[in-house]
Amino acid sequence: PASPQRTSDCYRVDDDLPARFNNPAWFRGYGTKKAVSVYRTSNDAYGSRAPTVHEMPKVFYPNSNKFSRQLAAGGMFRNNTFNVYMEKSIVTGPDNYITPFDRFNFHPSYNVNKPSICDWPAS
Repeated sequence: PASPQRTSDCYRVDDDLPARFNNPAWFRGYGTKKAVSVYRTSNDAYGSRAPTVHEMPKVFYPNSNKFSRQLAAGGMFRNNTFNVYMEKSIVTGPDNYITPFDRFNFHPSYNVNKPSICDWPAS
């Protein structure tokens, strides 16, 4: 039997190309079961076949793992500062100190002594 075709037989490949990219016969397709035709997608058709030499990469650009190594050594950043910021209410606006005498911001349902129902004016 003839030896499987390599990517370097058809294309000029990078010198430090990993061996797995030079040997498409090492990969297999994922189409082992017959899919139901209603649920079949174009990705099913594409992934069901093994790659050919024409679909394999010719160059390889590895990513550095410097960031991950530094994160593993030092751990995630943790903020231990004391929060002195006074949160502003989205509902009542920038001023949280609302009293019944502040007619512009005060809502009739705001009453600490009764349930929060709108029965204004109180009878």
